[in-house]
Amino acid sequence: MRPERPLPPLPPSQQTEEAAGAPGMDVPTRLPDPVPSPILRHSSANSVRRSRSLRSLMADSPSVTFATNNLRSGSKAESTASSLESFRFHRDESASGTPAGLGRVSTRRSASERAGSQRDLRDEDARFVYINDAERTNAPPAGLPDNSIHTTKYTILTFLPRNLYEQFHRVAYLYFLVLVALNMVPQLGVLTPAASVLPLAFVLGVTAVKDAYEDWRRHRSDKNENNRTASVLVGGVFVPKRWKEVQVGEVLRVVANETLPCDMVLLSTSDPTGVAYVQTINLDGESNLKTRYAKQETMPTPAEALAGVIKCERPNRNIYGFLATVDLDGRRAVSLGPSNIVLRGCELKNTAWAIGVAIYTGRDTKVMLNSSGAPSKRSRLETHMNRETIMLAVVLFLLCAIVSLLAGIWLGDHGDELGVIPFFRKRDFSVKDDPDATYNWYGMGAEVAFTFMKSVITFQVMIPIALYISMEIVRVGQAFFMVQDKNMFDDKRQAKFQCRALNINEDLGQIKYVFSDKTGTLTENRMEFRCASVHGADFGDTAGGGDADDGHSVTGEDGVVLRPKTAVKTDPKLVALLKYGAGANADRARDFFLTLATCNTIVPIAVDAAAAGARLLEYQGESPDEQALVYAAAAYGYTLVERTSGHIIVDVFGSRQRYDVLGLHEFDSDRKRMSVIIGCPDKSVKLFVKGADSSMFGVIDKTVNSDVVQSTEKHLHSYSSLGLRTLVIGMRELSQEEFQEWQMAYEKASTALLGRGNQLRNVAANIETNLRLLGATGIDDKLQDGVPEAIEKLREAGIKVWVLTGDKQETAISIGYSCKLLTRDMTQIVINSRSRDSCRKSLEDAIAMVNKYQSFSTDPQLRVPLALIIDAF
Repeated sequence: MRPERPLPPLPPSQQTEEAAGAPGMDVPTRLPDPVPSPILRHSSANSVRRSRSLRSLMADSPSVTFATNNLRSGSKAESTASSLESFRFHRDESASGTPAGLGRVSTRRSASERAGSQRDLRDEDARFVYINDAERTNAPPAGLPDNSIHTTKYTILTFLPRNLYEQFHRVAYLYFLVLVALNMVPQLGVLTPAASVLPLAFVLGVTAVKDAYEDWRRHRSDKNENNRTASVLVGGVFVPKRWKEVQVGEVLRVVANETLPCDMVLLSTSDPTGVAYVQTINLDGESNLKTRYAKQETMPTPAEALAGVIKCERPNRNIYGFLATVDLDGRRAVSLGPSNIVLRGCELKNTAWAIGVAIYTGRDTKVMLNSSGAPSKRSRLETHMNRETIMLAVVLFLLCAIVSLLAGIWLGDHGDELGVIPFFRKRDFSVKDDPDATYNWYGMGAEVAFTFMKSVITFQVMIPIALYISMEIVRVGQAFFMVQDKNMFDDKRQAKFQCRALNINEDLGQIKYVFSDKTGTLTENRMEFRCASVHGADFGDTAGGGDADDGHSVTGEDGVVLRPKTAVKTDPKLVALLKYGAGANADRARDFFLTLATCNTIVPIAVDAAAAGARLLEYQGESPDEQALVYAAAAYGYTLVERTSGHIIVDVFGSRQRYDVLGLHEFDSDRKRMSVIIGCPDKSVKLFVKGADSSMFGVIDKTVNSDVVQSTEKHLHSYSSLGLRTLVIGMRELSQEEFQEWQMAYEKASTALLGRGNQLRNVAANIETNLRLLGATGIDDKLQDGVPEAIEKLREAGIKVWVLTGDKQETAISIGYSCKLLTRDMTQIVINSRSRDSCRKSLEDAIAMVNKYQSFSTDPQLRVPLALIIDAF
């Protein structure tokens, strides 16, 4: 759906012809690549202090079920906490239904970019990469690594000592090793000392074989990864080269659906405006597409003729931050940011090809720096057994010490009789010439020490080695039965249960708390447009919506019929208003759906359909919310047909209209909204904005059509009570003076080397004011199959469930009832806080309230369950 630039020089058999770009229009030129705005992150120390309050609350109230509605900035992966220390009072998703994928990605990029843009990159802290000159880049003393990766824990030489070192972290193994050593002392008179080695050797051997097999699988995976091939520019032609041989400074070409072999700075893409789309599911678990850009300064130059130097920061673990500049043949240095780098492990999507220069390779790539290696996991039972072993060892030591002390006293009292007393025979009567000769007598101190050692061997059954042998055998058996369990077979993926760590099987039966995200974890993350409030009127399912509508089929430039892939239920009255309506209501409705079609980062892709002569129009992008909104716009006649970073083509009831993208302010958690400035066919310039109601109503001009504002607020409350994700839509028409003022401020902010994030945020805040309210949307994210039953079973088992969501409080409570996290017989305690101190104070009050509430009944079965709902900014 997008015009593509030609590939750079290839072998003759792979050369392609240049495709022409779309013709331009007499509107202001496209501005520099959009750079996200920043947010602030909370420190880990404060998070730990907050977690202590939560720990005490949960410890003191064992029968409480918790549902949390937190507003935080961070990754979705971070939201499912495995421990209290990782719990955060931040926003997990976008507030009030703001596009979750867009919000998360923009938030993290902007935070890292602000951190980088406010500091200068000194030469001693920088890495210099010479484009197309790997030899100079890697010349000493650079010492840059190759692109091979190694995730194995052992080598042939280090396996035995390191594996034994890790196994002897079990205190009992040290105890058994001491026993083996004692059995080897000849003075103790053990008949078969070698037999004591066999049990310990068996346990160590079984564990060593298991660890060796797991490490061999990692080695095999590394070998396959290192031997994959990539296209590297050599002598002006792209040739295959193994991944492990790629060097920093080399230029690589990646085609659609290929995985990136290293961290690269984009130089050019098939899109004439330098846009590339990547999927980062291997990095952060998100399947939505992310947008990356090649700088316009590097786009026109063929790859084989490109030369220059990139000054970038040294390798670090921040996958959402990047600070660099590129100097092309002594020209002005151009700044690079997170939107210009693609990381190893990402997949190129919806882009025919992309060319980049290797910046970080091998162990310096961000994905490898974030890899902590294969961990040595220990279960709670094993930790408990270590403590018990230490306690028993202390008891054993004291017992043996008492025996030795009493033996020493007895020997002292009977010193004169030792020569004739059985079992001692101090005097050796076989030596008649020496009356002082002794028979196996080593002195009083040695005999007491031997008595202590004999006592240890005698009482060794206090810590049985058979228990550890049984545990290893039981774990293997548990893993076998879990893998073979048919109830754990996934029919959709045709995948069995996988037991990746045999050491922690028993922890599955000791879980007390379950921390879960909502979107994509409890829900399908497949958004469905349900209803809309358009200029004060409610349309959609809640107003008696019609049947599913596949949208208005449009005809492509090649004559092929394009039909939206996903059907959306439409309201006949709203369709008639858009088609035939006149007046202010109809104009606002048309602006409403034009906003849905343009204010997003969605890319339309034409895919094959079953019917001949027709193709399906699939919308792909960073946010499932945006996909649902664009499909809804298509169902109501506003079909997004083509998108580049410079323009958008929308089919409006069969009439194709081109809208030029003059600027884009991406979503961030400070503003809680995104906006786009569009050049319309009638030469007017309009600002379209969508975002959370808490943010949008602060920038909407409520003096205009106040009745519309009131009606929309009522509809939003109704949508939230139904568990729908909500968005508010607004717009403003810009005068020529306002646009020029914004354009100069935007250009200055986007090209700033220092403080770029703050400046862009201020530019967005200045333009997003005095908006006209167009309406609101309601989107449904259905629960996955079996979620209510699973949560109910967890609650019945006494497991506390915490759910983190960025939805409105009403939406969170409604979904809590839907997934059976909340029930009607629960007493709800709602905490609404807008500061850390007030939230902590409210938590302390909640602890006291819960303790007082539960103290009324001594029978746990008679206690009424409680639900704690926390809404904290």
